[in-house]
Amino acid sequence: MTRDLARTDPAGTGGGEALPQAPTLLLVHGFLDDATVWDGFVEALKGAVATARIDLPGSGTRASFAEDTEKLSLALFADEVASVVDDIKGPVVVVGQSMGSQVAELAAAARPGRVAGLVLLTPVPLGGTRLSEEAVVPFRALGGNAEAQRAVRTQLSPALGKEALDALGRSGLLVAPPVVARYVDIWNNGIEEAPEQSAYLGPVLIVRGDSDGFVTEEVVTGAIAPRFPAARQATVPGGGHWLHVEYPHALAREVLGFLQNLNAGDAASGWRSGFSEHSENTFAQGFAEDVVLEASILARPIAGRALVASALAAASTIYESLEFTAEASDATTTYLQWKATAFGGVEFSGVTLLEKNAEGDVVRAAIHHRPLGAVLRFSATVRDRLVGIVPPDHFYAGDPQPAPGA
Repeated sequence: MTRDLARTDPAGTGGGEALPQAPTLLLVHGFLDDATVWDGFVEALKGAVATARIDLPGSGTRASFAEDTEKLSLALFADEVASVVDDIKGPVVVVGQSMGSQVAELAAAARPGRVAGLVLLTPVPLGGTRLSEEAVVPFRALGGNAEAQRAVRTQLSPALGKEALDALGRSGLLVAPPVVARYVDIWNNGIEEAPEQSAYLGPVLIVRGDSDGFVTEEVVTGAIAPRFPAARQATVPGGGHWLHVEYPHALAREVLGFLQNLNAGDAASGWRSGFSEHSENTFAQGFAEDVVLEASILARPIAGRALVASALAAASTIYESLEFTAEASDATTTYLQWKATAFGGVEFSGVTLLEKNAEGDVVRAAIHHRPLGAVLRFSATVRDRLVGIVPPDHFYAGDPQPAPGA
């Protein structure tokens, strides 16, 4: 981990009370910055959560990155962030600012079972800003130019004071001019054919400042928020593009509020992993001992961690494809919308409800499948796969007839 991280900050060391079961925040900086840009924000968290910070290649402690500048890319950055996620014990929330938001989204999508949430701070679209060549020339010329960098930061973050501008300037001047130019191309071009819906389906918080002339409300509502149907949005009054430097305490409040609501959202991550891994153990890890499973394929509920985990693992092996298409959470409940295929291409769709207790364990799961013909066949198939494990009277009593479309 020391290869990539500039610093790690454990929870409970900042004079505040650590949030129970809180994930680690992995902080990914943006253009012209490095890991030190998060100092004020980490201090504002007051030790409530652990944080980890990465210097992207070409920035901060890695300003002397020896690889060919042209090899720098969002894919390279995302791979490095994902490798840091792998090194962190427990769940992670990835926080990315500006160009770092593009990196954070890709890394979160690459590790859906490990990333419990995603925070996009003054984000640029994954598909790039797509500014004209004329518009990006001044940005490419910022490398090594302290006066020009200061002017850009002042314009986009009007509330930055002299001390903050000086600190940011020191970080910006560490980035070699060729790397600066390459960074510009990276965030401006983004990735080709960015999907209309993000590949990351977990909880998302989008935060911008209302004085940011670069990531405007139109950018967020038009190019970013629609890609995350269940995203929570927040705006910091007076905040600019570097609002984590301008208003670290306001940002800390937003992020900590988001983390508190993840207690319900964590259920979705383990649930998705259970289905992708077909694993009784993965399902069981997120369940209370007395968990109850209700479903349209069941004649009556199944109760108890072991039986519920066995039933879900068996059901997961029937699907030929399963895609979670939307998610929403409140303090205790998560709702997942999904679509699937089984039995040689028969299409299913449905909604899953997960309720959690104060300890964060799932106490009730309710799965609603449709259409009816496919539901009956699914019920009979699960029944036959669980002979000797779950009593058959929990399921449809008839033969597993072909579903419509099979």
